[in-house]
Amino acid sequence: MSGTPKADSRPLSPHLQVWRFHATMAASITHRFTGMGLYGGTLLITAWLIALANGPDAYNTVEAIAFSIPGQILLFLWAFAVLFHFANGIRHLIWDGPGLGFNPKVASQISIFNYVFALVGAVALMAAAILS
Repeated sequence: MSGTPKADSRPLSPHLQVWRFHATMAASITHRFTGMGLYGGTLLITAWLIALANGPDAYNTVEAIAFSIPGQILLFLWAFAVLFHFANGIRHLIWDGPGLGFNPKVASQISIFNYVFALVGAVALMAAAILS
């Protein structure tokens, strides 16, 4: 017990130097970003409801913004965020409840499914909105 202990040169937590990038890591990062994006979507819904309560002029203004190209892109991204966050939340419930899906191959497949589900769902929602 004499002398100075040697400092460990390894990182304190797993980082990109330790782990190679994989689908589950991407899903974790995307889950955090979509969670933050849902706050912005909630503000947009709040603005829409306030405009609806304030009468036709305010509602027409918000509707014009929502149906513009940037508005449509925001709505698509918000739909993707909602669907991805929903699917990834179910993945976490399956992990936390019965403890299934921890096999790296299965975890990656579920993560890829979440991306596909969110993308296809957002495209379907936008197509339904445009065609109606």
